[in-house]
Amino acid sequence: MAENQSENQSDSTTAVEEPTFEYPIRVEDAGPATKKIHIEIPKERIASKLEESFKELRQQAAIPGFRVGHAPQKLIEKRFSQDVKDQVRRELIQESYKQAVEKNNLEVIGEPVFDQSQSMELPEQGSLSYSFEVEVQPDIAIPKLEGIKVKRPKIEVTDENVQQAMTNLREQQGTLVPIEDRGVEDKDYLVGDVHVKLDGNVVGHQHDAQIVSRPGRIAGIEVDDLDEKLRGMKSGETRTIKATAPDNHPNEPLRGKEVDIEIALKDIKKLEPVEVNQEFLESLGFENEKELLDALREQMVERIDYDVQQAMREQVNKHLLDNVTIDLPHKLSDRQEQRVVQRRAMDLMMRGIPREQIAGNLERLRSGAKDEAVRELKLFFILQKIANEQNVDVDESELNGRIAMLAAQRGVRPEKLKQEMAKDGTLANLYIQMREQKAVDKILQTAEVEDVDVLAEKQKEETEKKSKKSKKSESKSEAKSQAQSEKQDEEQSEEKPQSEQPE
Repeated sequence: MAENQSENQSDSTTAVEEPTFEYPIRVEDAGPATKKIHIEIPKERIASKLEESFKELRQQAAIPGFRVGHAPQKLIEKRFSQDVKDQVRRELIQESYKQAVEKNNLEVIGEPVFDQSQSMELPEQGSLSYSFEVEVQPDIAIPKLEGIKVKRPKIEVTDENVQQAMTNLREQQGTLVPIEDRGVEDKDYLVGDVHVKLDGNVVGHQHDAQIVSRPGRIAGIEVDDLDEKLRGMKSGETRTIKATAPDNHPNEPLRGKEVDIEIALKDIKKLEPVEVNQEFLESLGFENEKELLDALREQMVERIDYDVQQAMREQVNKHLLDNVTIDLPHKLSDRQEQRVVQRRAMDLMMRGIPREQIAGNLERLRSGAKDEAVRELKLFFILQKIANEQNVDVDESELNGRIAMLAAQRGVRPEKLKQEMAKDGTLANLYIQMREQKAVDKILQTAEVEDVDVLAEKQKEETEKKSKKSKKSESKSEAKSQAQSEKQDEEQSEEKPQSEQPE
């Protein structure tokens, strides 16, 4: 009896310790942070796996006229041949792919791109060979991270700031009143048809565009004096504004070009801010105006604290970008560009901007995203490396806590927001962003932090800028005076009479 038990245990151990099949694998460089992997699945491995799968299927298949497990093997193979082959192909590719990654210690970023994926079928005879390219974590040498010099902005919330926040709140809760007896004034809300023309040809248009009469963007182009250009305009009137499109404009033919923006005004409305009365205060959950002002101050302090932390993180990011050498993949896919857009959207969400408003400004978020993708991808690789080396991670409770905070800002249930974020891909991006922030915050713990007065720094910069401008102007003036003086000397020299020669 003991001998039988020993034999059974031995058989069981042998089954568990069955050696892993070693696939012929060849890895070669395909450019910076990119590997080309060639894998062969030998015919013996294919035959063995097919036999094993058909055997398992025969034991489970229910075929009319036969008891389960007693159908003829030939019938099983005939009826389920293609399904079994497809399943075996997927299992063998997954198994060999995993082995190639683990055996060569590849830190894969993103999904593999297979060569001729449509023709990857199990052959009737012989082996199956396939290849793919994959982006991997590049080799990065991380410099010393202790003692990085960082400036921490000192920003105080004043009574004026709080009153401005109150004004903003009143405007947000205000009412748009139609205007018919006058032309456009500053800060009016307008509706009109916008046509962008290049060399007389319409290259972009937006009907019933929402426009605010103040300096800002229109048709993706910054117009610093938009309020002045629109002032006095009346419904039914059409005006044309000349402007220069930015070099990163979404419409490539417009980049850096001077265009005509034609605006056909349809409607003018004026914003009337809501009155601060008891009804308004109670609708927001406050008993009096002081409570509301205190809440606005607290909200501003929290937002400033977040902005200050972000400013310090950005300084660490800049230090890393300036001091880490990294070769990026040649091809930056749409996935990286989309990551930039999602990161920008996530930053806006953290600032309390509604998801609907963010969704309505996707084109603006995409502006320059392709250029920014290079910087973002480089930073992504660096911070992933640091997070791995320092064992930084984000657990489920931290992720749920951040989602709960975002949900509270929007007045929705955390579960609903989490589901929406999982669908549109922002949940995975939130995890990555939180992990990167934790890695940067860990670096900040050992940084040399200097508190700086933002207002004083700004005034200093403006003074230096004016000084440089003044010196430049003086230099030009001196150069101009010298040129004029030299010109006068030349003219006088030409006018001086030549001495007469004796006859």
